[in-house]
Amino acid sequence: MMVGPTHAPMRMCVGCRLRAPASELIRFVAGGDLRLLPDPSRRLPGRGAHLHPDPACFALAERRRAFGRALRLSGVADTGLLAEHIRTVVKPRGTTDDEAPMPRHDPAR
Repeated sequence: MMVGPTHAPMRMCVGCRLRAPASELIRFVAGGDLRLLPDPSRRLPGRGAHLHPDPACFALAERRRAFGRALRLSGVADTGLLAEHIRTVVKPRGTTDDEAPMPRHDPAR
């Protein structure tokens, strides 16, 4: 029995607006107090949006005011928890223990 190729769900980053497999992006939702909550387990209820775990994409999304638009919020979202999560997830360049460097996307594209 031959199994076909698996399908990976694709999502768009609200920062750079590039499509990527959902597994490469951070899902986040808005809490009741307009705080953006990272959802690494992808289980929190509510409308979610996705972002590359890259400070450049986060900055682009903030500058474009994309968080509120993606989550359909009325009011200014508190991005503090999401920013902290991205800082802890992203390793500074040159400190990885991998044999080959991971390819990085270009958010300016």
